Amino acid sequence: MDKAILTCALTGVLTDPKQHPVPVTPAQMAAEARDAFNAGASVMHVHLRAQEPGHGHLPSWDPDVAEAVVNAIRAACPGVIINLTTGVIGPDIGGPAACIRRVKPEIAACNAGSLNYLKLKADGQWAWPPMVFDNPVSKVQQFLAVMAECGTHPEFECFDVGIVRSVGMYVEAGMLTPAMGRPELNFVMGVASGMPCDADLLALLPRWLKPGSVWQSTLIGRAEVWPVHQRTAELGGMLRTGLEDTFYLPGGERAAGNGALIAALAECARRAGRDVASPAEARQLLGLRG
Repeated sequence: MDKAILTCALTGVLTDPKQHPVPVTPAQMAAEARDAFNAGASVMHVHLRAQEPGHGHLPSWDPDVAEAVVNAIRAACPGVIINLTTGVIGPDIGGPAACIRRVKPEIAACNAGSLNYLKLKADGQWAWPPMVFDNPVSKVQQFLAVMAECGTHPEFECFDVGIVRSVGMYVEAGMLTPAMGRPELNFVMGVASGMPCDADLLALLPRWLKPGSVWQSTLIGRAEVWPVHQRTAELGGMLRTGLEDTFYLPGGERAAGNGALIAALAECARRAGRDVASPAEARQLLGLRG
């Protein structure tokens, strides 16, 4: 099997740094990225946070913030691959588009379909008002146009099986050009209203990929995600974890940071008989221009 590309999702969207030790500032992001890089991560999945005091739990689409964070990570991790988030509610993609144009990441997330984004509390009440994470084809096309303009490779984030199948249609329709690299799909499992984090379901998903595609799994949860990470490694998928996805190591103890999570992920790869890809090897596997 190919070597395993390890991606670190450093901080996520809305986790409050007052409650959980997630990085917010450029210096904090760079320090966490360096620990993950040293543990084997070739790719850093980057969310941006508001930098004003007391607002670090809020997302930011300020290109100046994007530039400061990405430059700090690149300086701390020579040769690292940046994967920039893009997810927004509604039709206006101006914020993420401006950030892509400013920092020109080698990879950017491309949410490939819409989802009722729901979570229910134990008392039967909604954890937040029911919402739609809207990603119609017209919005996907807008993102792909910006990525093509900037030489950025799209990572198609898929929250359910229908979205996985839709990506195949995007490829057939010519929405992904050869210059943008191999089709790459990210199976997101563990969102309450999306695909469950289930090893049996995971094993079925690659059958709906186009030939030449690369895939990885994003597994959201606690210690129960780790057997599915192991199955990902055994099936030939690429691997991702980080404080965006979990705070817990395989034994159930809380992780001190992203480095410990990536070290555990690297062990999953090695147990499956796979070496960990360097940044240069990851670029080759994904068809990036470098």
